Amino acid sequence: MTTKTSLSDLKSAVAEKAAETTAIAGVATVSQTAPVERVQKLDSKGRAYGTGRRKDAVARVWVSRGSGKIIVNGRDVVQYFARGTQRLVINQAFELTNRVGQFDVMCVVSGGGLSGQAGAVRHGLSRALVNFEPGLHLTLKKAGLLTRDSRVVERKKYGKHKARRSTQWVKR
Repeated sequence: MTTKTSLSDLKSAVAEKAAETTAIAGVATVSQTAPVERVQKLDSKGRAYGTGRRKDAVARVWVSRGSGKIIVNGRDVVQYFARGTQRLVINQAFELTNRVGQFDVMCVVSGGGLSGQAGAVRHGLSRALVNFEPGLHLTLKKAGLLTRDSRVVERKKYGKHKARRSTQWVKR
């Protein structure tokens, strides 16, 4: 048995031992995972696409370079999403990445209510931005904008008025 004099010697010995055990077991492993190289994905018109989902709403979003115009189902975003909070949710990806007014957005949303649709547009917009500029992936991922919000309405159970609301108890 040899004595290790430095930390680097110990690391190399551990790596050799791990390679031997995987070779014996017949399992090939990669010692270091290479970072995923993300590439720009554009269509023939120079647009990036992203699908977003929230509750029952599904949004198909196309992003292209432009002046910051956002069109939702053929209408301006101010007309479609009348509440300011819903427009804040949509613009959250642009604010976070300092890209306000640099992209034109065209999206088609269906299903759910306005709140769910705003969340779906935000999710699709974030995905489309990553397809347009792959360097934004880390920023948007850390903020949680690339993760689908999986919360949905709980189903109604039999014997209940709603999902959990029981019948009213009467003593007499």
